Amino acid sequence: MRRPGFATRAIHVGQGPDPATGAVVQPIHLATTFAQEGIGRHGGYEYARSNNPTREQLETCLASLESGRHGLAFASGLAATTTALLLLDPGDHVVYMEDAYGGTYRLFDKVMRRYGVSFTAVDATVPGAIEAAITDRTRLVWIESPTNPLLRIVDIAAAAEEAHRHGVHLAVDSTFASPYIQRPLELGADIVMHSSTKYLGGHSDVLGGCLVTGDDDLAQRLRFHQNAAGGVPSPFDCWLLLRGLKTLALRVQRHSDNALAVARYLEAHPAVRAVHHPGLASHPQHEVAARQMGGVFGGMVSFELADEAAAVRVLEALRLFTLAESLGAVESLAEHPGLMTHVSVPVDERHRIGLGDSLLRLSVGIEDLDDLLADLSQALQQAG
Repeated sequence: MRRPGFATRAIHVGQGPDPATGAVVQPIHLATTFAQEGIGRHGGYEYARSNNPTREQLETCLASLESGRHGLAFASGLAATTTALLLLDPGDHVVYMEDAYGGTYRLFDKVMRRYGVSFTAVDATVPGAIEAAITDRTRLVWIESPTNPLLRIVDIAAAAEEAHRHGVHLAVDSTFASPYIQRPLELGADIVMHSSTKYLGGHSDVLGGCLVTGDDDLAQRLRFHQNAAGGVPSPFDCWLLLRGLKTLALRVQRHSDNALAVARYLEAHPAVRAVHHPGLASHPQHEVAARQMGGVFGGMVSFELADEAAAVRVLEALRLFTLAESLGAVESLAEHPGLMTHVSVPVDERHRIGLGDSLLRLSVGIEDLDDLLADLSQALQQAG
């Protein structure tokens, strides 16, 4: 039987009419505990931290969309990342992509190092860089692609080969892409992570995270820590995420179309020094992006102006783009990574990886393109 397409699975897998009532939208199961027929005999649910019917529906759908066998939902993207790191022991080593979300860097540097886990940052866009950093204590390679905020692209298949040659697992933060664009498990990754707050939810009204894997052993270990550490989402948050997934394909396609047009506009603007978007032919990893992202490049754009003062003036002049952190929702957002999302990364480290003080990051929404370009045009007049 032919496997249903992505948009069909987003609407139907783990969902569909409620068998009890016929309701086309599944009910929210708010119960925190479940009756048992006898001691230890129950219908698969005993306590809401361990499992919940609404969360199970979400996890089933997420696994399908990422071509995995096991989905695990969490209360935030960082709760998901933390749970993945709980696979490690003191003395273990992680290689990670240097251009990473500021919250990820903070978790690595300020939290996990205190428990004896060491980390090495590399430019994973360079062939062989991951393998060169692997030691006999390396247990995990953690990459983002596209990266936050410089939109660099890591060849996921090549990264998987480098990691697996040494018996090391590869985890991919694919938040910027969403499973509509990119499915890292199909490219050889062992774990894929999303901040489902972003494109998966899509409406700036729900916090969440997820891990998906096709490895039964990894899934068992992750699920143990999901329950033991307890960073799980509420049933209502799971229900909101299921609602968001139904329109994921439509939304991300519109985000991507708008973002590519915005990137091309910015690239031609005299006030803009550089534009970072994998859909541009000028992007250094454009060919890799075209291959592993299927020709759809996502809704994120970052660009550089003359200096920090110009960047701040542009941000303050924007009207349709809202000055706010986060990304991936229907409305367009703009932020200054160095002063906002990546402020936890030391200045010297930010500058080393190319995250300058004049960089702005846009999450391009699904508004009418002409309105977005008009807003950027009037704001860029303030760049000086």
